[in-house]
Amino acid sequence: YPAMLFFFGGGWIGGNTSHFEPHASYFAKRGMICFRADYRVKSRQGTTPFESLKDAKSAMRYIREHASDLHIDGQKIVASGGSAGGHLAAATALVTGHNEGSDRLSFSCVPNALVLFNPVMDNGPGGYGYERIGESYSSFSPLHNIREAAPPSIMFLGTQDKLIPVETAEYYKLVMEKVGSRCDLLLYEGQGHGFFNYRNMEYYEKTVSAANEFLITLGFLKKQPEIKIE
Repeated sequence: YPAMLFFFGGGWIGGNTSHFEPHASYFAKRGMICFRADYRVKSRQGTTPFESLKDAKSAMRYIREHASDLHIDGQKIVASGGSAGGHLAAATALVTGHNEGSDRLSFSCVPNALVLFNPVMDNGPGGYGYERIGESYSSFSPLHNIREAAPPSIMFLGTQDKLIPVETAEYYKLVMEKVGSRCDLLLYEGQGHGFFNYRNMEYYEKTVSAANEFLITLGFLKKQPEIKIE
């Protein structure tokens, strides 16, 4: 089966695995094996964003290492997340450093596709989190580490997001396409940060439906059976 791994948002400070429960439930009904990954955050473990990324990459490697036991197609693993969780999903695909010392690096942490909900992409000067990342942004920021063979991606962003500028997402898309990778960007007029969450049913439905169609085009899902979004 194809698999999908979700990373919750919360600025690498807080958040919990309940965040993407509705999304995981929907895609599980569509025939995917879904995971909601926990990772270290400042409020609970007193850690930095670097530990969050290490944990995200460890989670991806665990799924790859145990794909056979979990009945997963190792060529159809999707990483997804919102906000800082979107950063983690994208960084598993693009960032080569910041690996946990105990990880078995022979197993790739790179997903086969990305589904990103208002993701943090730019950690450089003027970008989100720079005050905590500092000059390490060049090895941590997805925008600064785009390279050839980057997995196909879909991004969802509200035009009134005060944390993620539309211009940043558009530039990310431009660079992805320059290296030959697909990057679909869907903008939602007047919507702010977190607009896609389940409590905002209209946009939850719109973004989940678009993610579903994206995965169909990649051959990760088939059109049938259709599942009611609820």
